Amino acid sequence: MASPFTEVEVDNRVIKVTNPDRVYFEEIGATKLDLVHYYLSVGPGIVNALWERPCMLHRFPKGLAGEKVHQKRLPQGAPAWVETVQLHFPRWNRTADELCVTELGAVIWAVQMSTVEFHPWNSRRGTTEQPDEWRIDLDPGPDASYAEVRKVAHVAHEVLDELGAVGFPKTSGSKGLHVYVRIKPDHDHKGVRRGALAFAREVERRAPELVTTTWWKKDRDPEAVFVDYNQNARDHTIAAAYSVRGLPDARVSTPIRWDEIDDADPRDFTIRTVPERFAEIGDLHADIDDHVFDIAPLLEWADRDDIAEDEAEDEESSS
Repeated sequence: MASPFTEVEVDNRVIKVTNPDRVYFEEIGATKLDLVHYYLSVGPGIVNALWERPCMLHRFPKGLAGEKVHQKRLPQGAPAWVETVQLHFPRWNRTADELCVTELGAVIWAVQMSTVEFHPWNSRRGTTEQPDEWRIDLDPGPDASYAEVRKVAHVAHEVLDELGAVGFPKTSGSKGLHVYVRIKPDHDHKGVRRGALAFAREVERRAPELVTTTWWKKDRDPEAVFVDYNQNARDHTIAAAYSVRGLPDARVSTPIRWDEIDDADPRDFTIRTVPERFAEIGDLHADIDDHVFDIAPLLEWADRDDIAEDEAEDEESSS
């Protein structure tokens, strides 16, 4: 028996959505079609966040109650107009053709293929090895409260202001906050990660009671907020702005203003509430491309930190 379906018009595309009444989010009773309508409502925002970036898909073919599939390769059966970008993964010496969004129809087709979350690279096709996005991920430890995340966000904002960098914050859609900075695609992933680590260490120096940059989770203070610089490493991705998260309440990773940090609660941003917010204020990340930062000062900080570490090691070995 054929699956029930409906058809959705997206610009000049007509996309068939099968099993539209399948419940994806039990807590709020939201269906696959509700998810489609959500992404349509924030169309310019999700396309701006994904535009020409290799994109990993987090798919839930049976809804959130079923198996979660992390998919690099474009699902089979894609229409010819859905664009991709080919990536090489040296560890396995393999390639993968990942989704590369250039229109809203590609997003809706991916949702038809059971995609809930969109996780783009911090680089674009054509220059996939040179990121144009520096990502600051404020990840609270298991015993850290969201109040601590907010405090660390203010410290990060202070440092960004001193650097002359414009940060674009958003909720992670889970327990943390992300801040994106548009950068010149002049460095490879290692270089951007190195600069991100230097920034994280500066934030840690200013708020040592709140922040950790310790890499191994077992060695971290569980009450600290980890500034996860490694999200800038090659092939590391985090949920895009306006991406729904695979949580029972259908939470959304939502752009917010800096003056909303102290009041905005991540639990308030869901597929039920974000469409109205988007209709009222639009995409808060819309002009991110107009604020490009050169990470040279961060690399100078990284050099400074390397020298300090070498000197500390010399002192320890001579004592």
